[in-house]
Amino acid sequence: MQQDAFQPSTGQRIHLVTGKLAEPMLCHIAGELEQRHDVRCTVGVAPITVAALMTPRWLKRKLDIPPQTTDVVLPGFICLDPEQRASVISELQNDVDRGDQVRWWIGPKDCRELHEWFGGESMPVELTDHGIEIIAEINHAPRLSMQDFRSAVGHLRDQGADRIDIGCDPSSACQNIADYVRVVLDEGMPASIDTFDIPETERAVAAGADLVLSVNASNRFAAMDWGCEVVAIPDVPNDINSLKHTVDDLRQHGVCVRADAILEPIGSGFFASLQRYAEFRKQEPTIKMMMGIGNLTELTDVDSAGVNLILLAICEELRIESVLTTQVINWARSSVRECDHARRLLRYAVGMQTPPKRISDALVMLRDPKLRPMPDGALDELATTIRDTNYRIFADDSLIHLVSSGLHLSDRDAFAMFDALLKSSRGDSMDPGHAFYLGYEMAKATIAMQLGKQYEQDRALNWGMLTVEEDAHRIERTARRRKGSNRKGSGDQESD
Repeated sequence: MQQDAFQPSTGQRIHLVTGKLAEPMLCHIAGELEQRHDVRCTVGVAPITVAALMTPRWLKRKLDIPPQTTDVVLPGFICLDPEQRASVISELQNDVDRGDQVRWWIGPKDCRELHEWFGGESMPVELTDHGIEIIAEINHAPRLSMQDFRSAVGHLRDQGADRIDIGCDPSSACQNIADYVRVVLDEGMPASIDTFDIPETERAVAAGADLVLSVNASNRFAAMDWGCEVVAIPDVPNDINSLKHTVDDLRQHGVCVRADAILEPIGSGFFASLQRYAEFRKQEPTIKMMMGIGNLTELTDVDSAGVNLILLAICEELRIESVLTTQVINWARSSVRECDHARRLLRYAVGMQTPPKRISDALVMLRDPKLRPMPDGALDELATTIRDTNYRIFADDSLIHLVSSGLHLSDRDAFAMFDALLKSSRGDSMDPGHAFYLGYEMAKATIAMQLGKQYEQDRALNWGMLTVEEDAHRIERTARRRKGSNRKGSGDQESD
């Protein structure tokens, strides 16, 4: 029978059961468990994609327990009700071949929690490896002063860009484009030039730009003399044959080339353009490729993080080694940071053949990964048990709560609740600083309530990678007031 807690001991032979989807991840974890606990682990993969769809009746027909197994660990989804687990284990013990010779366990729902379930600490996921180069474009760069351009280069570098692309002005060539290239190089970044103007390209390459965007039938004849890598594109976006002709011509002349099939915006052939990337990769399995993802992030009314992750997932699976992105429009202003984290997350997920879930929540910004609601009646009980007059603020899906000794106010409208507080017996002691603090915290609670975020008083809301931590203002104010009260010989407590 299952015991209260799993305590691995040296020499145990543990059989871990899962579905097909989690097999690569579980095999990796099994190896870590063996090293950490000096046990032997085998992985049993049931003929089902997702372990959550297993039932005890189905599993007992499919389960094959290896010889010398001492313990079998089933995924937590096999029985979510703790009170029924003993009967489920008893059923499997009686009906599975060799089931009465092993100890049975129902483990966590997520195999990534096995380290903690084994009595240890969770293994940190190292999101350091990546395979996608981020090319950050500065649009209309020649319109910027050198000081502003240098500042933009440093900002993009610090956000995670690997290369700076100098976006030129299509209406007029920049005579001092070499100065812009030198700024990029001075900031420690490789430079690319984005122009079809041949003399402008030549000046940029002579100054040190080592990648040219873009080349097609109109200018590929000149690329033979530039002595640098170029990005080949179709003559028109949907003409993949013209892309192949340009690539073949450049390669025949010894030009290093990467191909971009041109990502089209939604409404202009978006899905067809994705198919072109896949088709070209199938035809050319070894050539370097690039995808300009700004056509989607800049031209779609949606926060960019999710769009960037999906596009980089396509690039990771198609082995598209570089992306060109911009962060001009406000909803895409953190695109480079998002791409930098997404490429690391996706390299790990694809390498482990596991969904990118519960690995990192840095890109979960609008809502929170998980909420921790207060139990029913807990706030009323809190109001009757606490003795001090400090104010505690809570938020759930529908209400903001203000709780203190003998007081529990709640409302969807923070203004209405604050008005009720002023009309209560506590209202006369409200000073301006205290009112400002409560108003600030209730504004955060309102945002949390509206978006479905976890609110914790005196702590910053969780905005993923964009979170800016806050000082503990309530604690500091309370400590200062109490210190001052003690100097005066007063025992009164701050109503905070």
